[in-house]
Amino acid sequence: MKRVASIIFLFMLLSSLGAQTGKKITVLFTNDIHSRLIGYTPESSYIPLSVNDDNTIGGFARIATIIKNEKQNNEGTSLVVDAGDFLMGTLFTGLEPETGFQLRLMKTLGYDAVAIGNHEFDYGPGKLADIVNAAATKGEIPQLLLGNAVFDEEDTSDDSLEKLFASGTIKHKFVLERDGLKIGFFSLLGVVAVDDADFSKPVTFANQVKTAKSLVKELQAEKCDLIVCLSHSGVAVDKSGNWIGEDVTLAEKVKGIDVIVSGHTHTKIEKPIIVNGIPIVQAYEHGQYVGRLTLTANNGIVNVIDYSLIPVDSKIIGDPAINSIIEDQKKSINDVILKPIGMDYDTKLVESDYLLECVELGDIEGSNLGPLVADAIHSYVNNHVKTGTDISMVAVGLICDRIVPGFQTAPDIFRIMMMGLGNDNVPGYPLSRLYVTGHELKGILEIMYIAGQSTPANYCYYAGIRVDYDPGKGLLKKIRKVTIVRADGSTQDVDFSRENTTLYSIVANSYMLENVSIIKKLSKGLVKVVPKDARGNPITDMKSAVMDFDENRNGIQEGKEWLAIVEYLTSMKDVNGNGVPDIDHKYKTAIHSFKVVKSK
Repeated sequence: MKRVASIIFLFMLLSSLGAQTGKKITVLFTNDIHSRLIGYTPESSYIPLSVNDDNTIGGFARIATIIKNEKQNNEGTSLVVDAGDFLMGTLFTGLEPETGFQLRLMKTLGYDAVAIGNHEFDYGPGKLADIVNAAATKGEIPQLLLGNAVFDEEDTSDDSLEKLFASGTIKHKFVLERDGLKIGFFSLLGVVAVDDADFSKPVTFANQVKTAKSLVKELQAEKCDLIVCLSHSGVAVDKSGNWIGEDVTLAEKVKGIDVIVSGHTHTKIEKPIIVNGIPIVQAYEHGQYVGRLTLTANNGIVNVIDYSLIPVDSKIIGDPAINSIIEDQKKSINDVILKPIGMDYDTKLVESDYLLECVELGDIEGSNLGPLVADAIHSYVNNHVKTGTDISMVAVGLICDRIVPGFQTAPDIFRIMMMGLGNDNVPGYPLSRLYVTGHELKGILEIMYIAGQSTPANYCYYAGIRVDYDPGKGLLKKIRKVTIVRADGSTQDVDFSRENTTLYSIVANSYMLENVSIIKKLSKGLVKVVPKDARGNPITDMKSAVMDFDENRNGIQEGKEWLAIVEYLTSMKDVNGNGVPDIDHKYKTAIHSFKVVKSK
């Protein structure tokens, strides 16, 4: 009898321990991949099918191996998710509206749910719908999520995207049933991300906290064992070292979320941020890591039992099948995008033996890459357009990658200035030109310099000018002298007086120049710039400012920043005699257009 009682007690004890342990769930996650399907940098060094023989990071073939291994070795249930900005960043994106390639590839890798971030809107809601439709028509895709999207009832330009919600291809929330568990997902686009989604209109976005509370209630009503929020909002660290940001606020204000997989801020969270018992995780950027969060779920109680960021590097042997699929898509990029402009995906264009970079949250004034980009644009325009330009400019926020020592190919250069789309088959914003008076030019330089001090993304690099700047002077009085510097070395001082009607040309990409109205906003109305054409007529439609780089052909032959960089770099000397040009050592240190002068 005692033996039977002991057995019953042991059974009850084991049952109790099992209940305490709960069901194990492993969440594998990425964020802000930006179409980095191939390991970098430079891409020419990427050797995914062998190990320990290159210094590249990332690559979907390696990520596929990690996901496969984790699913095989994990106990319990495995989930694979992405927190948004999976598109936009490499030449692969250029074919997405026709092929929908990446979403289908992500499904093949095993992704269950993918959030839509701000950069998915870079081509506008119509093109985003085209990408999703192309993907869904040609194969299976992960469940796409965008929880707080609001569509315009009158404007029809978002109708095709709205139809994808009606069909369930994109959802506000999603319940996945697996291994006897119900896992609820929803996604959010945060306030800062919405501000960065310049081309999302007419789509707008509801308050994320209110939306989250509503969607959590709906998922709770469906008896979900785990509720995961894919929040493209982000986190940051304050001056005291404390975690802050929209996802911290979300965890503070919304009950019922079990996990927040964060994105947008490209943050490397090495230990989960726990706020009100809710773990917030993020896996940095560009597929450099796959995040791994292991939980137990038991009667509504979720506990974190393990967390790590798995490096995606040459220690991981890539999946051959995935690598083959990507190589086939590279051939399509070659045929459709590169060959028509006389380029090849794998050709080594230029070599560097030093690092060139522009880090938005780093030493932007000490950047050596920013001035190179400005110089490249200036040279490109003046080489190809008869009327040329006086000044070229580029903002920190538009420089998206760096040049790492080694051989650089077309995809490496493209990543530096990868944003936007024009009206041709070549990715990238077209270069545009406007004209301003000397007085307006001074105002632009004054305001953009101040703006760059408070918001690094607005800091600009220039070519074609020298500026004497006195930080000791008052508002709009800091620019003391502006000198136009031409390619032949001749100079011309700019007359700032209101009476001077001489026009000076400025070239930048169309996105920058379309937002020239920011000058008035940033100066609180003190500086007003009226963009003009070469004859001094106000430009009412900035599309007319797009430059034609071959007037002998029909239509507008657009110029792109990344092509300007390619031309500029390949014009440099081959110093070491290996047949490949070397990046000029004059860019080893920063080249400054602004010279600080002392107050008198």
